[in-house]
Amino acid sequence: MLLALLVALLGAGGPGFVPEARAATLTEVTGFGTNPGNLRMFRYVPDGLPAGRPLVVAMHGCTQSAAAYDAETGWTKWADQWGFALLLPQQQPGNNLNSCFNWFESGDIGRGAGEALSVKQMTDRMKSDLGSDAARVYATGLSAGAAMTNVMLASYPDVFAAGAPVAGLPYACATSVIAAYSCMNPGTNLSPSAWGDKVRAAYPGYGGPWPTVSVWQGTTDTTVVPANLTETVEQWTAVHGTDATADATGTVAGYPHAVYRDGAGRDVVETYSLTGMGHGQPVDPGTGPEQCGTAGAYILDVGLCASYRIGLFWDLDGAGSPGPGPDPEPGPGTAVLPSLAADDGYVKASATGAGPAVGTLEGSLGVAVGRGTDGLHNRALFSFDTSSLPDGARVKRAFVTVTRASGAGDPWAAGNRLVVDLRTGCFGATCATAADDWSAPASTAEAAEIGAFTSGTKASTAFTAVNPAGITQARLRLASAPAGPAYVFLRPGAGATLTVEWE
Repeated sequence: MLLALLVALLGAGGPGFVPEARAATLTEVTGFGTNPGNLRMFRYVPDGLPAGRPLVVAMHGCTQSAAAYDAETGWTKWADQWGFALLLPQQQPGNNLNSCFNWFESGDIGRGAGEALSVKQMTDRMKSDLGSDAARVYATGLSAGAAMTNVMLASYPDVFAAGAPVAGLPYACATSVIAAYSCMNPGTNLSPSAWGDKVRAAYPGYGGPWPTVSVWQGTTDTTVVPANLTETVEQWTAVHGTDATADATGTVAGYPHAVYRDGAGRDVVETYSLTGMGHGQPVDPGTGPEQCGTAGAYILDVGLCASYRIGLFWDLDGAGSPGPGPDPEPGPGTAVLPSLAADDGYVKASATGAGPAVGTLEGSLGVAVGRGTDGLHNRALFSFDTSSLPDGARVKRAFVTVTRASGAGDPWAAGNRLVVDLRTGCFGATCATAADDWSAPASTAEAAEIGAFTSGTKASTAFTAVNPAGITQARLRLASAPAGPAYVFLRPGAGATLTVEWE
C-alpha cells in the first residue's frame, strides 16, 4: 500500500525526467534551524535583489527535487522578472521512499513539529538573510508538494499570506498511508465546517487573517481526483467565513476560473479547472510575456502557465490581481512605517501593576520588556503614524517588526509569550509614553505575538487592528510574570516598524 501511494503521487517529474541545462544560481543552504523533518533547503535569489521583496516557497512532487521544479514550472523566470526570492525545500529518500513530502503523517503536518517546522525554519532563514517582506510570503507546490502547501497554510497562517496547491488535497485529509490513498482517489467528502475545523485546530486560538488560496486541478486527473478541488474550496471558504458558491466566474485561456469572496468583498479563494488535463503542473512553454515552463513528465503543456497566473493572484507583478467579472477591485498596497521615536518608551511596575512609572533607559539601552533585575516588570510602547494609508483602505494584514538590542535570561521560558496589545489611537491620555500606558485598555488585547529571538529582528504574527486616520500604538508585554530576571531591550524609532498591507 505504501509503495502504491508513493508511486501514485509522482507529482512533478517522474523517473527519467531531466531538467533543462542552464547556468542556475540555485544554491543549497545549511544551518537553518533544528530541522526536525530532516529536509534540505535550496534557494534561488535574483542578483541584486533588494530587501523588502516577497518570498515564494515552492515544493516539488514525489521523485522530484528542487532543481527539477524551479525553472521547469516557471518560478525562476518570474523571480527574475518580478523581483522576489524563491525557496525550494527538498525531501530526502531516507524520509520517504519516493522523496514525497509526508503530508499524511501526523508528526509532519502540525505546527511546531516535523517537516512543517523544517519548512518554517527555512522561511525564517530566508527572511533573516534577505530581509524579505514578512507580509508577502507565499507557498505553492504540486501533488505531494500541494498537499504540503495546505499544511503550511493551516499550521502557519501567521507566516503565509497566501498559497496555491496544484493537484493537491485538503489539509489533514489523512493522517495515515491508507487514509491518504483514499483521499487521493475517490476522495474524502466532509462538510465545509468539518474541513474548516481541521484548519482551525492546527493553530488553536488563532483568529486570522487567514491565507488566501488559489486552487488548481485537472478535470481528468485520476491520481488526485477532481473531488479534491471541491473539498479544498469548502475547507478554505469555511475558514474565511463564507460559502462555497462562486461569486464570479469566467475563463482564462479557455479554462473555467472561479472566485469566492468573503463578506468584505475580498477575493479569498480562486479555482482553475483545467479541462482535459491529467495529473500535473500546467505550463505554456515559450518566450511570450505570459508563457513559462518546460514540458515533461507531470509538467503539462496545456497553453496556460500556472505560476504566472498564481503570481498575478498574489500581485507579485505589482499590478493588482486580475479577476473575472466587471470592475475588479484594486490590487493591494504595502507600507512599512518606522516607529515614532519621540513617543516610544516603556513603563515598569510590580507584578500586580502597582506603582507604574516610565522607564529611564530608553536613550541608552532601548525600551524594555520583561522582568528586570530590580524585580519590576516592563511593558514597551511603540507608536506609528498610520494616517498615510489611502482613504477607504481595507487592511488585509499588518505586522510589527522589532530589533533586539540586548537582554538577559529567557523571557519565553516555560512557554511564556511576548504578546502585542493594539490601540487604534493612543493608550493613555497622550501618545507620549506615560505611567497610565501600563493598564490602559487596548482596542485589541493580545492581537499578535512575537516569538523568541536572540539577535537581529523579529516580526510579529499578523493582525488587522490599524487606525488609518491617525496613530496606531502597540504595547508589548509578557503574558505571564517571570519568576526571575528575564528581559529584552528593543530599539526604538527606526528599529521598530509596522508593515501594513491593504486593498
